[in-house]
Amino acid sequence: QVQLVESGGGLVQTGGSLSLSCAASGIIIKISAMAWYRQAPGKQREFVARITGDGSTNYADSVKGRFTISGINAKNTVNLQMNSLKPEDTAVYYCNVATVVDYWGQGTQVTVSS
Repeated sequence: QVQLVESGGGLVQTGGSLSLSCAASGIIIKISAMAWYRQAPGKQREFVARITGDGSTNYADSVKGRFTISGINAKNTVNLQMNSLKPEDTAVYYCNVATVVDYWGQGTQVTVSS
């Protein structure tokens, strides 16, 4: 049974930092990438950051220079370090694991107060 367990969300003031983690278990086929997406109230889910199996990363323009994604593929874990947080970063953050199918975590709330 595939499980994605996310942790690390919470409430932080503008300019603060949070770190999110996602641990995937039960996936027996090759993982091509692990990523984070987010969904703010009333908005569509949007891409935040991705790391591939060879360590390549890419980011949404809105988070470049502030967020850092890292992962240990052998352990099927992905982390997202978020610095210089802004109120517009407030959203539910979802872990995504890409194989021949996509797997999603349950989401973790990040709230940035002004």
